[in-house]
This record gives sequence, structure tokens and C-alpha cells, in this order.
Amino acid sequence: MKPPSSRMVARLRSMTRLIGFVVLVLNAGIAGAEPPAHVGSDACAECHLEVTKAWRGSDHANAWTLPDDRTVLGDFDDAVFEHGGLLTRFLRDGPRFLIETEGLDGQRRAYDVVGVAGIDPLQQYLLSPEPGRTQVYDIAWDVERRRWYPVFGDQVAPPGDGFHWTGPYKSWEARCAECHATGYKRNYSLPTNSYAPTMAEIGVGCEACHGPGSAHVAQARRGGTGETMPGLTAKGLTIDLGLSQQSEVMQCLTCHSRREAMQDGNPLPGTDYHDAFSISLLREGVYHPDGSILDEVFEGGSFLQSKMHAQGVRCSTCHEPHSAALRADGNAVCTQCHSPAGNSEFPSLTLKVYDGPEHHFHAGDGAGAQCVSCHMIERTYMGIDARRDHSFRVPRPDLAPTGSPNACTDCHDGQSAEWAIEELARRFPTSSHRGPHHATTFAAARLAPEGQAAALLDIAEGTETSGIVRATALELIGVVADRSAAERVVRLLSDADPLVRAAAAGTLRPLPADERLTRLRPLLSDPLRTVREAAARALLDVGTQSGSTPDAALSAALAEWQDALALRADFPETHLQIGGAALTMRNFGRALDAFRQAVAFDPQLVDAWTMIVRLQAALGDAEGSRRSLEEALAANPGAPALLALQRM
Repeated sequence: MKPPSSRMVARLRSMTRLIGFVVLVLNAGIAGAEPPAHVGSDACAECHLEVTKAWRGSDHANAWTLPDDRTVLGDFDDAVFEHGGLLTRFLRDGPRFLIETEGLDGQRRAYDVVGVAGIDPLQQYLLSPEPGRTQVYDIAWDVERRRWYPVFGDQVAPPGDGFHWTGPYKSWEARCAECHATGYKRNYSLPTNSYAPTMAEIGVGCEACHGPGSAHVAQARRGGTGETMPGLTAKGLTIDLGLSQQSEVMQCLTCHSRREAMQDGNPLPGTDYHDAFSISLLREGVYHPDGSILDEVFEGGSFLQSKMHAQGVRCSTCHEPHSAALRADGNAVCTQCHSPAGNSEFPSLTLKVYDGPEHHFHAGDGAGAQCVSCHMIERTYMGIDARRDHSFRVPRPDLAPTGSPNACTDCHDGQSAEWAIEELARRFPTSSHRGPHHATTFAAARLAPEGQAAALLDIAEGTETSGIVRATALELIGVVADRSAAERVVRLLSDADPLVRAAAAGTLRPLPADERLTRLRPLLSDPLRTVREAAARALLDVGTQSGSTPDAALSAALAEWQDALALRADFPETHLQIGGAALTMRNFGRALDAFRQAVAFDPQLVDAWTMIVRLQAALGDAEGSRRSLEEALAANPGAPALLALQRM
């Protein structure tokens, strides 16, 4: 008798045949009309043979597959791997692939592999510890070295910890699936803490980028003639990826960016990015002060900072979109534009030799002569996955004191930043890439923002600077401390960049409630949801009066934000947000419930425990506060913040 997890495999196989699945999220162009249905990538292959061939071998096509002898690359021949005292066995039972390990209850058992994630450079395996939940096991297969290894290095989380493989941070549905599937919706239920996902197909299929294809296929079968549905392109699709740089780049960013979702699952291709996601700004612990990659941020936030993005470069300028391979090998991908011949699409380029020792000062074709070595620093994530920063920076070793990385000493690890500064000054004596940089201000502001307000506002007002940098400057201010600063921020509420508008809203909280509402009223009806939600959050403490127009707009924007929180209710961090908002609104009971839910998901959230203990004490429940502190210390023995509460 097969265990319950095998039913998950059967259900996934059934889901891949749901080619009539209709995405529920409508984009603005076809609001009020039902979007086309998905038809599946096999239907696209009937006409688009060459691009389908390129796609089938790509990381996109193999982002999520079902387990069989073709897709599973790992050693399941009764292999054993030990890590941190935990023994894992990888074995077969006929056609079934099994992983024997400790479950949530600490008992060892063999779990069916119900899905496979990725093909290169690593492959992870999906397990279903209980019906309605799929988890990513964190011992992965290193494809090149053909070995098992721990994705998170020395991290060994015991059962019950949020970072255990059964915990919320390893949830496939919550953290991964929407970028590994097409037409995905996770359908999470908080009361049962389970999922009932639906999708058009597993893997990133044609319709994940081009939109559901039933109208396009119908038009093609009519010989390419006839009208399409209202709001669709001339080819019967929901998006024209060739229409503009932004239509392509922002569609890629739906997965290739670190962001917070405002919808469940995949937005309909063609939906404005800022109606579906709030991108992560250049925050401490995520990006270095200069904006280069630190934590796993994918490519989007980096690319938005680049001069290449500002000049109209697209993802497909360098990457063939169907195979996802680079368009040329080595430096040739760069010299298609950066050369004496240039590229007519980008007339502002300086025409000169870049791929030569007169520019890179390195002999031959070794690592030092590669464009990416200097202009795209590389960092490794998930243990073995080396990824390059896509902000395409000129090396700035003079910024090393801010904690920002130095491309020169990445390779010359025996040298100092001072050595690199001298070398660059000697080799490029007239370079304009020196002097003031936002990294210096950001690094200082992360330590003491109040002393950097004027400099941060200067950055925010710099229209030649990328929007994500300007928005980060506003976020670092926190809240403006004086009237003159507030007036400068108010001017940015009508900025052309939605990231700047949204960040500006958050800085005005010190203004009196009535004035704040007046200032932020236009943003409550902004065309883009990320801006509306930011304005709503800045007005949480503002009372509403039923019936008036501005109050109706505020209520609608708050409702949107609350809906987004509800859709992310499977994230422990969402309940921290809910708790903080409830405190702002002085709804202490709701705040207590939210912090309780956060620690139920992740008992190691010390900040949430601290709030629970303090709130219960403030509400007069001394005994409840004492019990909560005991519970918190049991889950987090020795935590300084909790020990401090014990001494109070």
C-alpha cells in the first residue's frame, strides 16, 4: 500500500493536464473580461518547433518535473549521507524514489519523492510529510561533482524549528512553486495550514511568459486572421514582450527578483509588475551599501541599478530567451555592443577596444581578461550556485571602507583595497568613476540615519539615479524629522517612478493625521497597487469617516493591503507585519494574536516572543506573560532579549 505522499504525485500528473485552467487575476487591459485559457506548451510546439526545442532543454522547462528515471539525477541506490549527526538514506522501491529521514515528530521514516526541482548546478527533491503540504528537502544533489551536500552549510535545524525541512521556510508551495510552474495558485488555508494548489503545468512553460494561449491558437488555426478578445495583443496574447524594454524586463522580474507578492501565485503576463509585487529595496543584510549582491536577491534588483537598464538594454540582449543561454561565449556577449563597431541600438556607447590588454590589463584569455570578472562580481548561494551581480559596475575599491565588495581583491586576494586604488589610478588616470557615491551615505545611514537625512534626500531627488537607489534613500531616512525635509519629500510623491512614490509615502508618518491624509490622498488612487498599499500603511492610524470620498479611497487601499497580507498568511513574517500594524492601530488583542501565530509557525522568532510577553504584561495578564516567557525560553534557551525580560 502506497503512503499518502504518492497521491500527491497522481494529483500533480492530473494537474499538468488541466490545460483549460483559467488564471483568476485579470490585468488592467482585460479587466471585466475573462482571460484566455491555458493550452499547454505541447500545443505551442505544433507551430513553434525551433524555439520549443531550445526551451525543452532549458532550466525553465526543467524547473519542476515529476520523479522518474530520466528526471532524477541523484544517487538513490541506497546512498547514505550524514550531516550534523543526522543520517539521510536515498533509496528506491521499484519506480518510487524515497528519502529516509526524521520527520516533524522526530521519528525516522521513508518519504516518497513527489517532485524534482532543477537540473543545474544542483537538484533538490520534494517530499510531502502530510496531505496538503510539499516541502523541499535540504540535502541536495551536486550535479557536476555527483555528490550529496547540505544546501545551507552548517545549519542543522531540529524538528519543530522553523528551518527544519518540514518548517515554513522550506515550504515548496509558499517559497518556490510559483516560479517553477505556469498558471500557479497555491490556495492556502490558514485554519488547516495546508494548500490545494492549481496550475496549468509544472515547469516554466511558454505561457508563463507569453500568457495563456487559447486565443492565440484559435487565431493561428484561422490562418492568423480575425479579431482577438478585447485587451489582447494583435497575436491574441496578454503581453507583447517585444513592445518595449519594460514589457520584457518586468515580466522576467516577476521571478528574477526578490519581492513581496500582492497576489496569489502567478500574475497574468502583462500585469504591471508593481500591481503584483513590491520589490525589495537595497536593504542591509540583502545588498551591500553600494547596491551589489549580498544575500540571494536574483538578478532584477541589480539590473534596475545599472546603466545598461537605463539605456534600454533588455534581458534578451544578452540571453537567448528560450534556451536561457548567453547569446555568445565569453567576452563576445559584451563586445556585441562594447567594441569599436558599437551597436546601432545604443548610439551613446563609446567606440573603443574593451576586449584587449589596453583596457583590462591582463594577458591572454584568463579570468582577469574576462569582462565579468571586473564588472559582474560573483557570489555563491545554496552552497554551489555561483551567480553574478547584474548591476554591471565599474570596480570601486575606494568604497571598501563601506563594506562593499571589491572586484579587484576578489581575484587578487593577497592584495589590499589601497593597492587596488593605486593601480586603478595609474591605469585609468582620467577616470570619472571616482568621488562621491551613494554607498558612503548608505553605509553611514545604516548606522545613524538621523545624521544623513540631508544627504539621503539629495540622493532621492537625483533624477539621473536609478529609482531603486532613490527609493532606498527614502526608506533609510525612516521618517522625516522636520518641516523642510517633509516638504522636499512631498515633491517626490508625484515622481514618475513608482518605487520612489511608494517609499516617499512612508517617510511622512510624523505629519499630523489630517495633513498626512491630504498629502497622501492622490497616492490612495495611484494607478499602481504597490503605491496604494504604501500610502495605506502610512495612514494606518488615521481614523475614517464613512461616506466621504477620501475615506472611501483609504478604505479601499487598506482593504487591498489586508487582502495581500491574508494571501501571505503562510509566512511567519506576515504575522509580524500584522502584529505591527495592529499595534499602530492600538488593537492590542489583534496584535497579540498575530505574534502568537508567528511563533506557532517559527518558535525561534524572538522578537515576536518579546512582544507577546510585553503585551500580556501591559494588558494586566502577569501570569500569562510569565508562562509565555517560559515557553519562549524553552524554544530559545539563552536568548539575550528573553533573559533581559526575565530580569525585569
